[in-house]
Amino acid sequence: MEYSSEAARNLEQLLETLIKMVGKSNQKIDSLEKRVSQLEWLIREQQFEQRDRTPISMYSRTPQHSSEKISFHL
Repeated sequence: MEYSSEAARNLEQLLETLIKMVGKSNQKIDSLEKRVSQLEWLIREQQFEQRDRTPISMYSRTPQHSSEKISFHL
């Protein structure tokens, strides 16, 4: 089956359009993955900060180091 030059050009344009669409989608996914990683990092940092801000460490007269913190077991 032979394609005419017009059909070949249309097919080539369609292929180029699809490649551009996929490329844009990949860029958006990459950007989204980067933002998710940044948010995960921020959440972990906030959890570490909250863990370090226990009432004992906040109101203690002597600085507490992580190895010296009191752990409570229920």
